[in-house]
Amino acid sequence: MVREDQGNQGNQGDKKLYKFLSKLGIKTRFPISKAKGQNSKLSQGGFRTNVTLNSQEKIPKPAPTHSKPGSLRAQRRVKTRFPISKAKGQNSVSPQFKSLRWRLLGSYLMVMVAIRVISNGVVYEFFSHSLYQQLDNRLLNLAQAAAHSLVAIKQDKDAVDQPAYRPLDGDGDLDIPWQNLSKPDQGVEWFGADQQRLASSGTLSPTFPLQEGFQTGEQGQIRTLTIPAYRYSQGQRQLEGYVRASESTESVEAVLTQLRWGSGVAGILTLGLIGVGGMWLTRQSMKPIEQSFQQLKQFTADASHELRSPLTAIKASVEVMQTHPERIHPADVEKLAAIASATSQMSRLVQDLLLLARTDATTAAPTHEWTVIPLDELLEDVEERLEPNAEAQDITLKCRLQTDIFVKGDVSQLFRVFCNLLENALQYTPSGGTVTLSMSTDETWVVVSVEDTGIGIAPEHLPLIFDRLWRADKARTQRQEGSGLGLAIAQAIAQRHGGDITVRSELGVGSCFQVYLPIVS
Repeated sequence: MVREDQGNQGNQGDKKLYKFLSKLGIKTRFPISKAKGQNSKLSQGGFRTNVTLNSQEKIPKPAPTHSKPGSLRAQRRVKTRFPISKAKGQNSVSPQFKSLRWRLLGSYLMVMVAIRVISNGVVYEFFSHSLYQQLDNRLLNLAQAAAHSLVAIKQDKDAVDQPAYRPLDGDGDLDIPWQNLSKPDQGVEWFGADQQRLASSGTLSPTFPLQEGFQTGEQGQIRTLTIPAYRYSQGQRQLEGYVRASESTESVEAVLTQLRWGSGVAGILTLGLIGVGGMWLTRQSMKPIEQSFQQLKQFTADASHELRSPLTAIKASVEVMQTHPERIHPADVEKLAAIASATSQMSRLVQDLLLLARTDATTAAPTHEWTVIPLDELLEDVEERLEPNAEAQDITLKCRLQTDIFVKGDVSQLFRVFCNLLENALQYTPSGGTVTLSMSTDETWVVVSVEDTGIGIAPEHLPLIFDRLWRADKARTQRQEGSGLGLAIAQAIAQRHGGDITVRSELGVGSCFQVYLPIVS
């Protein structure tokens, strides 16, 4: 049964509760009855509890949400150091988006350069093939014209110097005299059936062996064509010898060299224009994404900030009610405990979201507010904080620390990093397991390792564990109250301190998280 006092006493208690919560800056959402003789009622969910406060009783202050750990507790005050500006035009580009811009620009330039190189290659090959095709056609015409003089040259080698005239013979070949087709950079050679040279004309005389068809020799400087010459007698074809026409490739290569130079200069200019245009296009394409991201960050920060007040009011109201268990109906005790647990979980989630929003909103860490921290003392405080949890779970907690190792940073934030990692290790390590907290150093870095013999992480999940609000299915069965933000917060804090976090894990064997931080000499 719910205990009921006299109406006046109830009203006085309600008024004092209202005044107390008002002084704390908490707006109460439950009605305060002003009618004389009525009891105030607190309504929440599906239950109702009549609460009356005696005017002589003191209302205890709500217990603090988080206890202060260790010897460095005086320094661990979480301050709102990085307010998120709401003024227009003050949203600076975050390093993530700057990096994304450069990666997008680099990818764009790589694609455009690849397209440019392929197109230049295709154009070059087309012109090269066309120019050499024209050269081969000139050699073919010259060789066919010179083949008509082979019989005369076999009879008289001085026939090469005879006037450029010969009558049509009706054999279907080109009957233009070869002297009229010859150019200064060409040469013609006549060979007998035994491939012995009979005569030659022109400025070129290749030294490589005779071979039918097209050849390129002299280190690509001479292009030749060798064709057989036949004599027809009584319908029979008889081999008379060979004719080889040669031409220098210098003119063709000069044109191709000009083409390469022109293509290279044009490619550099084009690449510069593509780079400038790519930067502009990248900036324009990223603007809507950056704006949406900034709005999302601002909404997360605003929502987290605004949710703290109602959550604080709910938590204070529940704690006030729980200080008077005799006035609560037994059936409502579990409901109040569930409300208190859910409120605490929501408060932690809101604080984590607000911290991440503030971290994203700042482009540089405020190093002028950092202090030099003895890392071994900080880790000892972490170990003392979580030692009771390890004993309760029958887990062996080992510490292997080094002294005189100093880092520079924010004590409360670094404390949270190692607390998060150690809490995860304890949560996912079964009874009888071992969690080891150790340190190692080199010249400029200190590595803090948190190694456990727990359930491990699947290889496909390793790239995702630092994503916000992500949890594997196996992790959900182990830790229902987690929000999936602990590792994301730890990574963000480590990166803000100039370090990073890495992980290696194996299913059924365990995991090892390593925090890298720069050493202060």
